[in-house]
Amino acid sequence: MNPIAVVNAGSSTVKFSLLNGEKRLLGALLDRLGGKSGSSACASLRDAEGAMLFQGPIPAHTHEEALVWLFDWLTRNDGGFKPAAVGHRVVHGGDGLVRPERVTDEIIGRIEALIPLAPLHQPHNLAPIRLLAAKFPDLPQVACFDTAFHATQSAVEKRFALPREYEAAGIRRYGFHGLSYEYIASRLPEVDPVAAEGRTIVCHLGNGASLCAMRAGRSVATTMSFTALDGIPMGTRCGAIDPGVLLHLMTQPGMDAATLSDLLYKRSGLLGLSGLSGDMRDLLASDRPEAAEAVEYFCYRIAREIGSLSAALGGLDALVFTAGIGEHAAPVRARICELAAWLGVVIDPAADRILHTPDSRVRVLVIPTNEEAMIARHVRQTLGLARGFAEPP
Repeated sequence: MNPIAVVNAGSSTVKFSLLNGEKRLLGALLDRLGGKSGSSACASLRDAEGAMLFQGPIPAHTHEEALVWLFDWLTRNDGGFKPAAVGHRVVHGGDGLVRPERVTDEIIGRIEALIPLAPLHQPHNLAPIRLLAAKFPDLPQVACFDTAFHATQSAVEKRFALPREYEAAGIRRYGFHGLSYEYIASRLPEVDPVAAEGRTIVCHLGNGASLCAMRAGRSVATTMSFTALDGIPMGTRCGAIDPGVLLHLMTQPGMDAATLSDLLYKRSGLLGLSGLSGDMRDLLASDRPEAAEAVEYFCYRIAREIGSLSAALGGLDALVFTAGIGEHAAPVRARICELAAWLGVVIDPAADRILHTPDSRVRVLVIPTNEEAMIARHVRQTLGLARGFAEPP
């Protein structure tokens, strides 16, 4: 049976994979999209073993042009673009789109209606959906929403302390990284049944970063809220900030909405704190005091949020680290756990996957996330394609 294609379109990138079960047959990164006029996009393609099939500039500027180039490349080099179906990561599902949906004209319209809630992401998520619908009208597509996992949260958790007419207009906490958290929740029963059934905080720590409190694998609270700016500091995003700071900045000369957005999304976080880089690898390798201070701030704010989410759960049974920093930056994990020692967290810093020691009151695990596998699983289940595919563990 033909594989499942997975498309994850960001503001300047498109990640594309062909999967059979959880086995990646081909992976592509289309980068530097939507840049200044005249700049070239770049592409890199790798096979199932990770060998490079193509790397270099491509004649494309927009997301659509880059995908057309990719489909043409597959036709010339890989026997054609013939997946059984395509799954898409869509950042925002709002209140109504709380499960994967087969793409129809109605679903496209509902996704489009949510652009005001995610103007930096939703249009890019829609672009490949529309392109594929036009180019391959008989190809089934499934939209998977990053907010959907958090639909189980209580009304009190979702609400802001604003007049209720604003909540009715969609101004509330949604939460993101839901596909990653859903994948971790699906892995926990095999990895650690106690964590699967208990009170667990998952730390998705990458360039974008958030935490999620789960009870028996269901989202109770999370650090991101109305947008992906809230919560802990990230590579270039500020995280939680006093709204009064924003009101003050808006009164400063030259600080219009676009400039403020650029400051909060692209020039803050680890990059802003360090003045060096938003990449944790660069900061850990640096001997500059500003880099060390940025790392400490990152760990401190995460430890504070662990305390807050533990209160939301009424205690803590397990702590899980995932995503790029969470999976690979052992010094960051160790410092966060040191700051959370008051909860009974004790780890062996040299451990790789199961970090807690026998005397730790909290189980501490490292579990690699796999959002594309979660999307492929949703595609199979939504379209009834499970037969013939190796189901993920």
